[in-house]
Amino acid sequence: MSDLYIGLMSGTSLDGIDGVLADFSGPRMRVTHHASAGFAPALRAELLALNTPGDNELHRAALAGNALSRAYAEVVHTLLAHSGLPASAIRAVGAHGQTVRHRPQEFDGTGYTLQLLSPALLAERTGIAVVADLRSRDVAAGGQGAPLVPAFHRGVFGRPGETVLVLNIGGISNLSVLGADGSVLGFDCGPGNALMDHWCQLHTGQPFDKGGAWAATGQVLPGLLESLIQEPFLHKPPPKSTGRDLFNPSWLADHLERFGPAAPADVQATLTEFTATACSASVDSYKNNSETLAICGGGALNTQLMRRLQALCPTLQVVTTEALGLPALQVEAAAFAWLARQALHQAPGNLPSVTGAAGPRVLGAVYPA
Repeated sequence: MSDLYIGLMSGTSLDGIDGVLADFSGPRMRVTHHASAGFAPALRAELLALNTPGDNELHRAALAGNALSRAYAEVVHTLLAHSGLPASAIRAVGAHGQTVRHRPQEFDGTGYTLQLLSPALLAERTGIAVVADLRSRDVAAGGQGAPLVPAFHRGVFGRPGETVLVLNIGGISNLSVLGADGSVLGFDCGPGNALMDHWCQLHTGQPFDKGGAWAATGQVLPGLLESLIQEPFLHKPPPKSTGRDLFNPSWLADHLERFGPAAPADVQATLTEFTATACSASVDSYKNNSETLAICGGGALNTQLMRRLQALCPTLQVVTTEALGLPALQVEAAAFAWLARQALHQAPGNLPSVTGAAGPRVLGAVYPA
């Protein structure tokens, strides 16, 4: 029987969809094909708007989920075309959906996490079984529902006798600490690209600061940085997770209002430093005897951010995960291919040591082909 899976990921950075075709038939997972697609501007704007309360949300969210599913299906078709494989060769698609709310353990003690998607439509459009809704079971079991990637990181990046640090920088940043003894810790560090991308879009019209070039022209504002770094979430012990529910334009506007007028490029430089500082503080707390910090996600392409991470983590070699065998933009999508496989094998996909859930759980709901 085939051991091929497709993983699809669109993260809180809203920079588009990454898809991989992963082969699990060998001793280690192998990504055979990778495809990506940007969001249509109207869909990106709607997904961003749905992160905050608004008019007619249920209707808009349902239609956005349909549109996202069609875009996901196009990435699946691209992967099939590039591989020359029929849909029947793929066991399942692991589809993350688009997170628009993430409030675990809040309100009623359980809370919720909400990812927009129509898995049934995706199954119809691709002719492949779909595994989706991959976070809510962990939340139901008392966990954070995030991050889910550390369990996957352990399988692909873990090294016996060596502590490995993997930092994913998407819209939000999360750290995996893969212990030399096989233990795993993981948690959200704070903002990744979300605030930088928002500020760049607002002041330059560009969706992100390519290579961090604009940030590199500015000066870090120490007073603003000190205000940002006081955010209580950053000082909480794990397990913890966050999203745009906290690190959003309103949160930033509140800090800027207290700080006073500032040049946009200086704010961008400060936001880049904020992300680097929050990440490096987490790394310092858990690095043990590690020698390497491997970066994945879109933040790995931000040269200025990578430069600042290296400066703030001088005892570590800061590299991208490609140095460990998997390119930075393929890691999260590959994780959701792995999670789909875990679901079909009725094997747990979470790590209670990471999320705080009551125990290991099989994650996801299956929509047959």
